[in-house]
Amino acid sequence: MTIPRISPYPMPTAEVFPLNRVEWSVQPSRAVLLIHDMQNYFLNFFDVNTTPIPALLQNITDVRDCCRERGIPVFYTAQPAEQSTSERGLLTDFWGPGLGSHPEQEVIPELLKPAENEEVLTKWRYSAFQRTKLQSLLKQLGRNQLIVCGVYGHIGCLMTACDAFMNDIQPFLIGDAIADFSLNNHHMAMNYVAQRCGMTVSSQNLKEMLESSPNSVLLEKERLSLNLSQVAVTQALRQQLSELLQHSPQSFGVEEDLLDWGLDSLRLMSLVETWRSRGANVSFADLAERPTISAWTQMLSSSQASNPVNSSRI
Repeated sequence: MTIPRISPYPMPTAEVFPLNRVEWSVQPSRAVLLIHDMQNYFLNFFDVNTTPIPALLQNITDVRDCCRERGIPVFYTAQPAEQSTSERGLLTDFWGPGLGSHPEQEVIPELLKPAENEEVLTKWRYSAFQRTKLQSLLKQLGRNQLIVCGVYGHIGCLMTACDAFMNDIQPFLIGDAIADFSLNNHHMAMNYVAQRCGMTVSSQNLKEMLESSPNSVLLEKERLSLNLSQVAVTQALRQQLSELLQHSPQSFGVEEDLLDWGLDSLRLMSLVETWRSRGANVSFADLAERPTISAWTQMLSSSQASNPVNSSRI
């Protein structure tokens, strides 16, 4: 037994979405986007040139780009091609060997290819929380909202949303950014989430919530307040902190105290030495006094003005 071939069906639009029992709002500082099981193996049970797949790919891409722009971490799930009998467990009884019979289809399509700094969780069961570090990552990031999209709606996407709810994490299922075995299964997933464990929203509705969020207003002010040189320095700083502290670059707010993230004196000194070797006139005391990305960006940008260096190498 394996996954059946899936007949084309129209992607549901917001006009036919179920009513939600709750009125939550996605906030960039609290949310993580999860792109669920978007591997060629699962997509190829559809005709990928026919509805709902083109709309699925477009809507996921739009939501992902919107989240990236607002500093929302993007996670992916992907099932491994090589699974032992014990690792696959009861899934074999329902779905056969899975990717093991088609290892070449393990990859995520190029359109949705994860960025280097984005987390790809190895998926073992229906829910993305089972046997993965998803919950611990959310805790580390201080985030308690999960935006879910991908395949299949009434199986992994739904179970992941339920698990999020059970762990006091608010799930948002993007109803026009999931696909399923049939239109009935698709509606079943949307209805269950809307009535029992979260919110079902459209991709457009999600983008509007993000754009109207106070966090988005602050991020826009942040971007406008920096000149092009400062933007490059800020990006470089976030990347270096990501490598030192093992968090995604988008995790670090520009006004957050970096000492709270675990930046100790040894790591701080290594940053100072690196920057000084590249021409920046900064000291340990300067950076330790105001340990925020915003303050460091101003110092490093001022240093460049008097002693120009390549901002991408800071």
